[in-house]
Amino acid sequence: MLKDKQIVLGVTGGIAAYKACDLTSRLVKAGAKVRVVLTENAMKFVPPLTFETLSGNAASTDTFAPRRELEHIALAKWADAFVIAPATANCLAKLAGGIADDLLSTTALAMTAPLLIAPAMNSNMWRHPATQANMQTLIERGAKTVGPGVGRLACGDDDVGRMAEPPEIVEALDALLNAKRDLEGVRVMVTAGPTVERIDPVRYITNRSTGKMGYAIAEAARDRGAEVALVSGPVNLAAPKGVELVSIQSSADLCAAVLARGEWADVVIQAAAPADFTPETTAASKIKKTGEGMTLRLKNTIDIAAELGKRKHPGQVLVAFAAETDDMIENAKGKLSKKNADLVVANDVSRTDAGFGVDTNAVTLITAQGETALPLMRKRDAADGILDAVVKLRQGK
Repeated sequence: MLKDKQIVLGVTGGIAAYKACDLTSRLVKAGAKVRVVLTENAMKFVPPLTFETLSGNAASTDTFAPRRELEHIALAKWADAFVIAPATANCLAKLAGGIADDLLSTTALAMTAPLLIAPAMNSNMWRHPATQANMQTLIERGAKTVGPGVGRLACGDDDVGRMAEPPEIVEALDALLNAKRDLEGVRVMVTAGPTVERIDPVRYITNRSTGKMGYAIAEAARDRGAEVALVSGPVNLAAPKGVELVSIQSSADLCAAVLARGEWADVVIQAAAPADFTPETTAASKIKKTGEGMTLRLKNTIDIAAELGKRKHPGQVLVAFAAETDDMIENAKGKLSKKNADLVVANDVSRTDAGFGVDTNAVTLITAQGETALPLMRKRDAADGILDAVVKLRQGK
């Protein structure tokens, strides 16, 4: 519920600024009180009068406009939440760098209320390492994000970078201000990342998993009140605050860590990508190149999900992942019964915009009751979708 919530809406200079008009209207209809801050470039797309008419409040545009109060401080003290939509690449860079050279960025620096960012820009600008680094910095500081989505952009491309639609932003703001605590007191174990199966001291077999999906699930479960243990293979990700991190290397390590905590966990979410095969033997010394080639004999690793399924205790919810390239739904349905899982999260890892190594995912949630497809979205948003399904399963149990 947004009734009587005081929202500062920052609008920056992108073509998506026209969507901020609809967003303002929706917030007001939801009962929120809205004050809009526009950058100089935003006013080239939409005049302040439009926002003043929709919000019922004067729009703020100039740090040095005559007034009896310091506008950026007054806005910061007034706000229950600060939303920036659209947030351009330039805006993200300013926020990450602490630059305050206009009213919007100065207000952002003074703001202590929760920050929600809705990025919007060309896909190449979004993917640029500087933009991604700036986004990561802001997220680590506690900012929440919604979008960007995939669709037709102003440049004519059909790609990522489109600002989230106003209803999505309203929903995200509602979740931010009325955070779910539906996993309060629940013990959740999440697995993440790849495993490393050693051939010799310098060579190993692994896979493309980066752990981003599992880490997003761990953070989302923590934010919903759960006590979280994250069992992680080797990844280049910072350990989430407030989460117990258990680092592992091989699939055997992963199996031991998971089974040791199986009885403890109320919910087990297996987002890791353990190897299906491991070398029959591991050489103690580096295998020398002889020019005759090498035959590597592999054996099956333990089926960790199946082992957990055999040991599932009453009321426990088991979630398995199915990373597929062919017949995704059928293969995932097979896992549901074979692993004694309550939910299988299926994703097509042959896609370039979902699965391994990217910040977005498109998954299908499969239970005994049916299927629910989640469209392409940021992995943190997908994590909450998965946890919504887990909560329903727990209520059913």
